[in-house]
Amino acid sequence: MSGALRSTTALAAAIALGMLAAAAAAAAAGPAPVQARGGRVHDEPLRPQFHFTPARNWMNDPNGLVHVDGEYHLFYQYNPQGETWGHMSWGHAVSRDLVHWRELPVAIPEDPQYMIFSGSIVVDEGNTSGFGAPGSTPLVAIFTGAEPRTGGRQNQQLAFSTDRGRTWTKYAGNPVLDLGIGNFRDPKVFWYGPGKRWVMAAVLAARHQVALFGSPDLKHWTHLSDFGPAGAADGAWECPDLFPLPVNGDPATVRWVLKVDVFESSVVPGSGAQFFVGRFDGTTFAAEPSAGEAAAGSAATAVNPIDYGRDFYAAASWAHLPDAQRHVWIAWMSNHEYARLTPTSPWRGAMTLPRDVSLRSEDGGWRLVQSPVRELASLRGRRVRIPAGRLDGAVRRLALRRGAGNTVELQAQFSAAEAGDFGIRVHVGAGQSTQIGYDRARGELYVDRSRSGSLPTAEFAARSAAPLVLHGGRLKLDIWVDRSSVEVFADDGERVLTEQVFPAPGSDGIELFARDGSVRIESLDVWEIDENARRAADAR
Repeated sequence: MSGALRSTTALAAAIALGMLAAAAAAAAAGPAPVQARGGRVHDEPLRPQFHFTPARNWMNDPNGLVHVDGEYHLFYQYNPQGETWGHMSWGHAVSRDLVHWRELPVAIPEDPQYMIFSGSIVVDEGNTSGFGAPGSTPLVAIFTGAEPRTGGRQNQQLAFSTDRGRTWTKYAGNPVLDLGIGNFRDPKVFWYGPGKRWVMAAVLAARHQVALFGSPDLKHWTHLSDFGPAGAADGAWECPDLFPLPVNGDPATVRWVLKVDVFESSVVPGSGAQFFVGRFDGTTFAAEPSAGEAAAGSAATAVNPIDYGRDFYAAASWAHLPDAQRHVWIAWMSNHEYARLTPTSPWRGAMTLPRDVSLRSEDGGWRLVQSPVRELASLRGRRVRIPAGRLDGAVRRLALRRGAGNTVELQAQFSAAEAGDFGIRVHVGAGQSTQIGYDRARGELYVDRSRSGSLPTAEFAARSAAPLVLHGGRLKLDIWVDRSSVEVFADDGERVLTEQVFPAPGSDGIELFARDGSVRIESLDVWEIDENARRAADAR
């Protein structure tokens, strides 16, 4: 949706106050310039080196992800005027490979009457909207306009581009869908071929519902159905995504996935994301229970977290990918609980790694599997291979070049564990580290950042955990460490934990540990992120 606010009631008030403050601030100083990344990699101590961040100012939810003419477009919620939430507009970046991003000027700026909240972009190949011109296929953005002067009313609006997303024109007939209420936002729109119409999924946030609408031309919408409340419904719903996936890679067996984020959720502490699996007939989405859910009640009551860490929110998937069988998304790497307090400047906010998404059915249960996109392998530089062996109730420090441990990929496999607790510590320094481990007694994979460095809030100093049964007694990990984040993919992405961390300068050590027994290290490869690869820029 929009940003680090504590509730839907606070949302309406903050919008109104933000807009009033905006006029005064703009008159006094004018908008701060947005600096393009160009070929320069920003090198502040906590600046991520292979995750997208804007050159300066606040960023949150990804919006309008689309692939056109060889470019991946990443739009996002952005404040052009400061490092905290406000003046919501759409920032813009492009990439040729999902790895190296070039920041462009603000795409859709806030309007004097409303801010620009989240939404999506479609490639209108049939020119159903009429926004195209001969030889020019329009990109159409569908976004939420948040109008503080009407008590926080939110409605859905259009803008279009015919120059590869560089400039945008707002539709004169906006809004195209207005229910006359607040907390109606975040439209995800896609073309549903069998019904020959566009479908929109938008949230009725305070009602914990996803409302579905249909349209022949993106301008005129008819209500189709509602889904929810279901799953985690303790906080406002936001940022839906609805898409089909083959089950276990079989294109003959397809299910639809509905992703919904939850503000102040029980999915994970703070804000988090959940998913439902079911069938969509062009009008109605019906969730299907897994075996365990059926025994307990129904799919409507089950909570299925997407990421067990605290910093994965508002994931959005790319439309119009050249490989129609591929599904890729990216998320905002933060949490509403403390996003406004993270110790970074002159920017605040980062994206996760782009991830391939697939669906597995195992033992009657659904697994939404995520793995870092294959293009990220281009970042691998020097490899350090640790010989197989047993670690007996001790700590082993890895020998890496100075500073290299701040930006690495680690692939590890453990087995024959007698230890009650074992794993890897990263960002190790004087009195601090981030611990990634497996607790055998609890059957949990966890990330403990209670001693990770700077702690923005008391809640930040926490241990996040995911239930995980070891297959054949083995644990397989793929861990991506950047200067201020850790992303952990276990068992080929069946369990994922994403966490921000803010270590002190020089905390770049990596350690293996085992407690209360021993563990066998089957393999451990450490790839230092190649400096030349991460500094490569799109030269256009």
